Amino acid sequence: MNYLNAKSAPAREDRLKANIAFGGTVDEMIKCSKGGCFSETGCLNLAGRRFSQTQGCQFTLSLAILNTLRNAVIIMHSPIGCGACSISNVGVNKSFKQLRDPKADGVVWLNTNLDEADVIGGGERKLREAVLYADKEFRPDTIIVANGCVPALIGDDIDSILADLQTQTASIIVPIHCEGFKTKVMATAYDAVYHGILKNYIRKPERREYIAEPDFEKLKEQYRISRNVNILNVSSMSRADELELQRLLNAIGLNVNFIPCYAKPEDFEYSLETSLNVSICGTHDDYFVEHLKEKYDIPFLIDTIPIGRKNTDRWILKIAEYFGLEKEAHLLIKDENELLDKSLEPYRKILSRKKVFLAGGEVRIVATAEIIQDLGMEVVGFKAHHFDKFIEPIFEALEDVEDVVIDVATNQPFEQSNLINLLKPDVFITHTGGNNISAKYGLPILPLFGPGYNYLGYSGTFEVARRLNRIVRNSQFNKKLAENTLLPYKKEWYEKDPFTYIKSQDAV
Repeated sequence: MNYLNAKSAPAREDRLKANIAFGGTVDEMIKCSKGGCFSETGCLNLAGRRFSQTQGCQFTLSLAILNTLRNAVIIMHSPIGCGACSISNVGVNKSFKQLRDPKADGVVWLNTNLDEADVIGGGERKLREAVLYADKEFRPDTIIVANGCVPALIGDDIDSILADLQTQTASIIVPIHCEGFKTKVMATAYDAVYHGILKNYIRKPERREYIAEPDFEKLKEQYRISRNVNILNVSSMSRADELELQRLLNAIGLNVNFIPCYAKPEDFEYSLETSLNVSICGTHDDYFVEHLKEKYDIPFLIDTIPIGRKNTDRWILKIAEYFGLEKEAHLLIKDENELLDKSLEPYRKILSRKKVFLAGGEVRIVATAEIIQDLGMEVVGFKAHHFDKFIEPIFEALEDVEDVVIDVATNQPFEQSNLINLLKPDVFITHTGGNNISAKYGLPILPLFGPGYNYLGYSGTFEVARRLNRIVRNSQFNKKLAENTLLPYKKEWYEKDPFTYIKSQDAV
């Protein structure tokens, strides 16, 4: 899998044959994927749309991770509008950094502000000036250069410039090639960030140097006994999520370290001193852990995401099995489930039989559906950003979803609006920012995940139930919105099949 000799990570549609256009039932999608449809010629690969309203951008998604890194200055080599979404993350990122280090700075970023003249003459001079200014003004451990679409199109030689500047600066300079136009699967952003981290941050720390030739087999066993675990976190996790997962693994005797989000450069060096890398979400982490396994022989676990009771049980057991701690894990799971059952009972009485539509990252929405079923609610539809092999184990925690409708679409709000009108759910669960049109239906809306509250583990299941109870009992704002606003699409669209514009590979 070694792609590190290349300038940038490959697109997900090439590396994983990920799909961004599918409409049908869960059963149809699973059968298609098990039939080898992630191959070059499979029916899930290369599907598209005759009409596309919006699409995600890997540049902005890369920034969601990069803005969390401590002791770093981010330089956006792009026009000024690219990365403007970072403004909305400033408060959260600063607060979360200071939860790890009270003296940590907030988000510091610069933009090279490329304009029409730079498109003709090149933006290399501005990039040089920005890097030298960042090093002199802020003296960060790291200067991260996120490369936008414009410099890639006009041919700025980013790597050569930064290699030359590295000899003139005290900071580590990290190029991140995350041009939005290079992929339709915005999750490629995670690979782009990890590509830069792997090439520039990951190295054995100095304390791992030995005077005498070490016994590597003995060292491996010592690290296994030490029970150190890296958990690969994501930018939309909260600190409460991390503390919940740390609590659960500490309870069975494991030590926990979180990377990459909110880490500092040396954290990546010492991340090699671990027995196991554990993924929260395969969509985020496979590129990173596969390379660490290949280069440093560190085992990894990619299975499910610890959202909901069954998924959390499975996640803990999979980790415990590696360390031979199954007995401790089963005792923990038994106690946690008994407590959770008592806690959820009042909410089941209120939420039971209500219909729910979920939209967002594919792993998250399917895992959240397990909470929905646990509360006695009915899942009537999914809309996933994309679809790849990492979603398959998550469906195992669900029951009777074979006939549930699933739309695979990165954004495409016109399809989502049609489906909501068709399925008429009682509750809508989606990422923050993806609910503006859906709110006009008068639906109670629960944010999917969120950096401000607990969503993972057993305590996260309770928190989701508590929040669902609150929004279902008090949805007057959205009801008033529905009474006083118009939907953005003509009525003729709502009379059509929501998947009208999806075309198969054969039609590409």
